[in-house]
Amino acid sequence: MKLAELAAQLNSDNAAGLGLPPLIMVTDSARLPDPATAALHLPNGSAILLRDYDLAERDTLAERLANIARQRGLKLLIAGDAHLAIRVNAAGVHFPEARASEVRRWRYRKNWLITVAAHSRSALSAAARCGADAALLSPVFSTDSHPGAPTLGANGFSLLAARAGLPIYALGGISTINAHRLLTTPAVGIAAIGAFTN
Repeated sequence: MKLAELAAQLNSDNAAGLGLPPLIMVTDSARLPDPATAALHLPNGSAILLRDYDLAERDTLAERLANIARQRGLKLLIAGDAHLAIRVNAAGVHFPEARASEVRRWRYRKNWLITVAAHSRSALSAAARCGADAALLSPVFSTDSHPGAPTLGANGFSLLAARAGLPIYALGGISTINAHRLLTTPAVGIAAIGAFTN
């Protein structure tokens, strides 16, 4: 089964009616140098998360990805910069774990999808309290983004996600080889970087 199909299955099983994208492509200029081309291959209904906080041409890339998102039926989320998200008419914003409290400031934008990064039970609780629509919990499996970092594994992910109080995406080292291990978890979808580099 392809990654998009696995993500769609998770979304169907665990997020029916929530309107959440099944698959989120996370940008990373080091590992995914051409996110615009990769975005062209995403299935309709997927999302692009523009992370790359320090990229010099971030605004230009945001505009380019916003255009692709509109043309292809995708959602664009801008990490950490709600003002940029407004300027490019993105579908929402994503905050790093340490900035979860900023969700409250932007919650009035009812049509926005607002997600938060999380790496622990306490971070998930904070995201839920702040009113985030979903959290990206990582790292599930061993990942090139954080080599040698402890991982949750499918079981650890499942335990945290089940008690999180909000929808949870699996992030970290997910590929077509191991994504099937998430099918018995409460994940609402899959977020990835490396899976889109091929």
